[in-house]
Amino acid sequence: MARIHEGRPHYHFKPYNVGRWLVWGLYALALIVAPLIWTSSYMQSMLAQIAIGIVACLAFNILLGQGGMLSFGHAVYSGLGGFIAIHALNAAAAGTISLPVSLVPLVGGCGGLFFAALLGYVTTKKAGTTFAMITLGIGELVWSMSLMIPEFFGGEGGVSGNRVVGRPFLGITFGPQIQLYYLVAAYCFVSTAAMFAFTRTPLGRMLNAVRDNPERVEFVGYSAQRVRFLAFMVSGFFAGIAGGLSALNFEIVTAEVVGAMRSGAYLLFVFLGGATFFFGPIIGAVLMVVALVLLSELTPAWLLYIGLVFMVMVMYAPGGIASLVMMNLRLAAFGKLGRIWSAYLALGGCVLAMLAGAGAMIEMVYDLQLNDVGGPPLRYAGATLDARGFDSWFGAVFVLLTGAALFEFVRRHFALQWGQTQEEIDKEIKRREAL
Repeated sequence: MARIHEGRPHYHFKPYNVGRWLVWGLYALALIVAPLIWTSSYMQSMLAQIAIGIVACLAFNILLGQGGMLSFGHAVYSGLGGFIAIHALNAAAAGTISLPVSLVPLVGGCGGLFFAALLGYVTTKKAGTTFAMITLGIGELVWSMSLMIPEFFGGEGGVSGNRVVGRPFLGITFGPQIQLYYLVAAYCFVSTAAMFAFTRTPLGRMLNAVRDNPERVEFVGYSAQRVRFLAFMVSGFFAGIAGGLSALNFEIVTAEVVGAMRSGAYLLFVFLGGATFFFGPIIGAVLMVVALVLLSELTPAWLLYIGLVFMVMVMYAPGGIASLVMMNLRLAAFGKLGRIWSAYLALGGCVLAMLAGAGAMIEMVYDLQLNDVGGPPLRYAGATLDARGFDSWFGAVFVLLTGAALFEFVRRHFALQWGQTQEEIDKEIKRREAL
């Protein structure tokens, strides 16, 4: 009997990734609900800074995490994008051009793209340490030019503007902070989705290959320099969008936005968040704004605290906070997380004791150096400390040493428990593979 071949096409439907839709839905919900929880203009401005930081850190991570390109001057592209955006805003206010305020960040993105194409062609000809040194030199060059060309950079005072331009649309003027926040949140969500989509494109995959083995990429017929250059331009575009959003949020752009300190902040907090994971820079952006805005107001020793945290993370969690999250999600997936939660609580208590003792000593040292003898008493964690008295120093040292001793004891117990749990997970994986 002859076979009858059916001529109708066969369709195969790929099931929806429910987890991914859930994560993106929660991300959008967080952006929408956040200003309804923190209703003050100050907190809404801080939330806008976090959203801007997310775009900037994700843009930087296209180079660092996905391409393996360590840049010491990426603030150049977000900063120059901000200057282009503020000049476009002023031109719109003067009637020179017709430009809605909602499109000003795109102008900043185009500015970042232009300078990334201009400077990135030279920068990406090299990789590794040479690439990092070139970016450092370009960053210092642009920062020095910011004081030499006041017509564009505005000198030491920067360039200011007014974001309330043109007629209101449906009552939206972007004057109130809540209105500007939702504009920033919309750009943040769309930019995050676009950069995540970029990681799934052939160019994004090839960028990972250039990071891992550029010689093999060249062998199969691709130009590693061209891949780096295209990724550099994509990163510069989104960095420029972040600069344009920042120009609208603060209504002023100064030479500080192209300085080495801003570039260093991107590098430090992307590393702390976790450069090898897509959501790591989002965590790093939240930490960056909290540290630069809140922590700097609480203590003059905030830079020292950030440096200590960075050292601890490099030593004990080089994958960043995102790697710790993923390790615990692995435990939860196999039902093992409940076994070690008590050890986590013990470790957390010991760490808090160590931080309390070390923080008290640091604050007393700063109090001795910065305050006069007759100055106000030092308040720390609800207690009054006397930096010139023996009791305060003895108490701080005692709490620090006690916390350190208990931490070492708990850490050894936790290490054994963690090793046993990982062995059980590995055995379970092999059993499932055998089935």
